[in-house]
This record gives sequence, structure tokens and C-alpha cells, in this order.
Amino acid sequence: MIQKEKLEALLGNCPIGHTLIIKEVTDSTNLDIKRAAESGAVHGTVAVGEQQTAGKGRRGRTWVSPPGENLYFSMMLCPDFAAEKASMVTLVMALAVAQAVRSIGLDAGIKWPNDVVTGGKKICGILTELFFREDNSFYVVIGTGINVNQRQFPEEIQATATSLLLARREAVDREALLAGVLLYFSEYYDKLVRCGDLSGLRNEYESLLVNLGASVEVLDPKGAWKGTAQGIDNAGELLVCHEDGHVEAVYAGEVSVRGIYGYV
Repeated sequence: MIQKEKLEALLGNCPIGHTLIIKEVTDSTNLDIKRAAESGAVHGTVAVGEQQTAGKGRRGRTWVSPPGENLYFSMMLCPDFAAEKASMVTLVMALAVAQAVRSIGLDAGIKWPNDVVTGGKKICGILTELFFREDNSFYVVIGTGINVNQRQFPEEIQATATSLLLARREAVDREALLAGVLLYFSEYYDKLVRCGDLSGLRNEYESLLVNLGASVEVLDPKGAWKGTAQGIDNAGELLVCHEDGHVEAVYAGEVSVRGIYGYV
């Protein structure tokens, strides 16, 4: 079980995680935060679950949540910027997770927009949801799942998923890792708010982008096409160069991107 006192000590005065909701079993930490928000929770509240019974991934997928091995957590943000910019916090979280993982000695990177990978396999997924209140104010819930000490994966995802334990060949302190993620996120989120976009984080994000310079296939509902990833713009859209040389900004909410020769 995640130790609340230990996590609080590691976080110190960090504005993200000042209020912690920790449950042994929950349906979804995103739902925990949504319920907390409806009961008056404030910016920076974080919910952690040892096990989720209804964890969600992007595009309606289920997030497998075995108990006691991994990290499943969500946070509430009340951004001081327009709602249409909320998707940028997803990239901020990916950057925070990647840097926290790198701090324990693993070569983590980011598969645009928000999958954190090591050794070509996924170790983290992020789901961001936007909720409006009756007064037209809004809040953002960012749910994150990190494969930390999981030893086995279902056969259908073994080729694309791994855990920090399997990659590092030793167990990882989950409280220390979670504190690291939240501390990095707090730093990066402040920069996002100050800049109003990802311009202040763009170089750091691109330095970890495994798609950078790679051939990718853009899975657009209007028709798939191929090009070369050239980085991101200040809004977090992926810049992809077509074969004819023109560059198109790809929005993650509309399409997905995969490598030509595999998952990344």
C-alpha cells in the first residue's frame, strides 16, 4: 500500500499533491478526482489507487490495473488559461514521468504525444479529461498509470509493454517515483502557465521524443499517410513533413501516430 506519510514527506511543500486521496481499491482515480471536485476539492489534489477496477486509457481502452505493483494516480488542475489549451498538460505530464524515470537510471523517452517508453516498450499511459461546471468554469483531470513493479503482462501486449522492474532488473520505490513525477510536473506546469504554451518546454520535450526524425504513419480518419516527424509546435501538435516537403501539424485528439517499423 502506498504510504501517505512517506509520500507527504517526499513532496514537502510541492503545490501538486498537497491533498492526497489514497485508496486500496477504487473504480478509477479519475472518477475519484471528479467526485472530489464536485465536493469542493481544489487545484493540486491527487488521488492514488492501489488497484483500479475500471481504469480507462485513451480512445475508450481499458487500463489493466493489477494491485500493489504499479502507480495509478490522477490530479485535479484548475488552469489559469483557456480550456482549448488543456490538452497541453498531457504532454507536460509525459515529460514529468519521463524525467522521473530517467532520474532512477533508465533511458526513458516519449512517443508522441504522451506514451512514455523505455527500450521501445510502453511503461506509462496518460488520460486527460476536461469538465465544465454550470458557471462555465472548468477543471482538468489527468490520470496516469505507470508500470512500476509488474512482472508479467498479458500475451497480447508483451511485445509493446514493459515495467520499470523488468527494464531495470530491480524493484522501484513507488512513493519516491510518484513524488519525483509530481515535483517535476509542478515545475513544468508553472512554466506552461508562465509561457501560455509549450514554448518553454519544447526543447526539453523534443530531446526525449523518440519519434523525432523518424518515419511515421499518421492514422487520420480521412486517410492514413506517411511522413517524417520533425518535432512539436508550441501547442504540442506533432509537425510531420509529407513526402512532397510540406509540413503539417497533427493534433492528437483527431489522429494517432505509429512508427513505420514498430510501436515507436
